[in-house]
Amino acid sequence: MSEQRLRVVVGWHMHQPEYRDPSNGVSALPWTYLHAIKDYSDMAAHLENEPGAKAVVNFAPLLLEQIEGRAATIRDFLASGASLCEPMLEALVAERYPADPASRLALIEAGLRSHPQRLIERFGPYQALANIAEHARSQPGHQAYLSDAYIADLVTWLHLAWIGETIRRHNGFVQELQAQGHGFSLDERRRLLALIGEICADIIPRYRRLAESGRVELTITPYGHPIVPLMLDLKSAKEAMPDAPLPESPAYPGGEARARWHFERGLAVFERCFGFRPVGCWCSEGSISEATLDLLPDFGFSWTASGANVLAHSVRDAGLAYPASRPIHFGGRALSCLFRDDELSDAVGFRYQTWHADDAIDDLVRRLEQRADEQGSEGLVLIYLDGENAWEFYPMNAYWLLSTLYRRLANHPRLKLTTVRDALAEGVATATLPRLTAGSWVYGTFSTWIGSADKNRGWDLLVQAKQAYDSAMASKAFSDAQRAAIDRQLAVCEASDWFWWLGDYNPGRAVSDFESLYRLHLRRLFEMLGLAPPQALAAVLSQGQGDPAAGGTMRANT
Repeated sequence: MSEQRLRVVVGWHMHQPEYRDPSNGVSALPWTYLHAIKDYSDMAAHLENEPGAKAVVNFAPLLLEQIEGRAATIRDFLASGASLCEPMLEALVAERYPADPASRLALIEAGLRSHPQRLIERFGPYQALANIAEHARSQPGHQAYLSDAYIADLVTWLHLAWIGETIRRHNGFVQELQAQGHGFSLDERRRLLALIGEICADIIPRYRRLAESGRVELTITPYGHPIVPLMLDLKSAKEAMPDAPLPESPAYPGGEARARWHFERGLAVFERCFGFRPVGCWCSEGSISEATLDLLPDFGFSWTASGANVLAHSVRDAGLAYPASRPIHFGGRALSCLFRDDELSDAVGFRYQTWHADDAIDDLVRRLEQRADEQGSEGLVLIYLDGENAWEFYPMNAYWLLSTLYRRLANHPRLKLTTVRDALAEGVATATLPRLTAGSWVYGTFSTWIGSADKNRGWDLLVQAKQAYDSAMASKAFSDAQRAAIDRQLAVCEASDWFWWLGDYNPGRAVSDFESLYRLHLRRLFEMLGLAPPQALAAVLSQGQGDPAAGGTMRANT
């Protein structure tokens, strides 16, 4: 019976940019460890708890390093009082808080960076603290009454709210703190910090065990999460956007060498963490091109994936009929390219947020059964999406949705939950196309990262930094350690995230956070090269005023 089932692959992408300032190691934003204790831990638990579950999980190597780093700083703080290098964790275990009003208000605002409905309103004490903060905002003279005890409780609730649901349901200490509600002592807050450290320290080992059991196929992106096709050729953006304006710079200098560096460094980090080399690569943002496809086999990859619109553009440009849902070989290459089912992926990422979990998975299964009717055992449906940002928009961090999804798909008589590696090994049916039209999983284009004034300016600043890097590295006597640090800092600057957030359609606070962090990383690169940062890096690149779905952290294609 199994050979008659439609193959279904569920894939989750995990990544965060580098938030730490290389000059002091201090993190500008808390998202790496907050997603670790909520989303990375919950996803591992769902896969551990359902015996028949299988999934592809993709980690950006730079994220793996940050998870390790955060676990290490917490361990060292608890052992010897070393700096946590994470302002909100420092606040969690502070004995007293700054006296100046601006610093206290900043702490309060940071303590409220949680989804208003799903993470604040859910917990009565957290909502009460938020109500007090809202009153103080409207009456600035009352902010002086927000005591150290108030701030300590608020920061504690930030972390309690972000604890993963699978931990919340079974950890007695977390349940005791929630029941207590307020008046958290320093000892209790230190114990909570220790728990956060334990969760972070166990993330990589848990996924390694899942991979070793065959339940999870672990895959990789290039080290710093760059848009490889644009590094190779900025003009590749015009394949899907012929009229798009491009940066003043005609090309990214030495782009192929830098792309190869990201693959090599990423594989080294991945192998150190997980003990093997992956065969699958989710190129950052599903961004692929003909030149990218030529590069991937050099690093041992047998498959990659992107969005359905990339396939649609490739079919359109070739003047051919749309193939069934299965791996595609382009231009005679052995490399398999898979394309996600945008309708089903967006349903999980967006549409089902307000549905009852049973109704949502009923709908998902019905749609998969329709695809099974059409394609039978020769098809392969890829449901692939952000594995960290979607869940805060669901009740209880999507606990019921994800547990129901794995249970139903693992036990469905007409669906075979599998991984890409296993499907290819089983000889799943494939199709061929003559050529790939370059693009990403977002709209099938690179419009999220290039083609507007703000984004193009961001590229020109990066090109200027790369030119300075090339000149300094050729002419100056850096030590091996200095060269390694400079290479890594350039990789941080090459990340896709900075370009994602440039644009007035994004929320103002997020744009401010990320564009300022981009400029900081570029300044630090110049400083590491022994050069004065250009004056242009003092000017704000972009300002946001939009209110996109999911706060702009994800993009829907349907």
